[in-house]
Amino acid sequence: KSVNPDEAVAMGAAIQGGVLGGDVTDLLLLDVTPLSLGIETLGGVFTKLINRNTTIPTKKSQVFSTAADGQTQVEIKVHQGEREMAADNKLLGRFNLVGIPPAPRGVPQIEVTFDIDANGIVHVSARDRGTGKEQQIIIQSSGGLNKDEIENMVRAAEKYSADDKKRRETVEEVNRIESILHDTESKMEEYKDQLPADEYSKLKDGASKLREKLTNKDNESVQNLKEAADDFQKQSLKLFETAYKKMQSDRESSQSSSSGTSSDQQPSDENKDQQNK
Repeated sequence: KSVNPDEAVAMGAAIQGGVLGGDVTDLLLLDVTPLSLGIETLGGVFTKLINRNTTIPTKKSQVFSTAADGQTQVEIKVHQGEREMAADNKLLGRFNLVGIPPAPRGVPQIEVTFDIDANGIVHVSARDRGTGKEQQIIIQSSGGLNKDEIENMVRAAEKYSADDKKRRETVEEVNRIESILHDTESKMEEYKDQLPADEYSKLKDGASKLREKLTNKDNESVQNLKEAADDFQKQSLKLFETAYKKMQSDRESSQSSSSGTSSDQQPSDENKDQQNK
């Protein structure tokens, strides 16, 4: 009997074969997931929620967020496989969660849940924690992959493991840099009045150079990208620390001035009371 991965479940074939051959006795047979299950995330990365050979029934949730400012919907693409990039795995289904309130990237909390029942049916849901809005898909048998195809996918993942890892590392570093740039540029506008003009200009120039590296990322090593991003982040944090200290100093000076004015007036009030007496 062929294994149907669209149900995301397979008998432990090797163990089962051992039992049938009389090599293994007194062993409880359990259904397991033949391949990992997950979703496509920023940059085309395959993010696993349920790993291969997980015993069913099983349930796993993970919180994700938006990739752009003002994003009001997300597309959930459900994949099955062992490769690092989603496009290299089998697409089982997709659906959209709409009606997310506009907010800065990274703020909305989208909880994605994979729930595989005892019959091997996969229920995938996405819920916006802010509004409670939810959408889901049920993945059932529709032909699917047979045992040989599953084994081929596992072997391909092993064969391309090193290359896939490099691709994923590059994508994740690019995602990190874009996040650093987004956060830094937002803070630059927020604290513009507290930043020295020349330092603000230098930081803006640094952001442009880092974006240029992103544009030419195919010609840059992951290490070079990481070092450039770390240097830029150190530069920005140092500047924002200076701005914060200036704001704190200004606030303390303002409070001190206000307190001094109040104390200057107090004796005058007391004198008036004494005069009235």
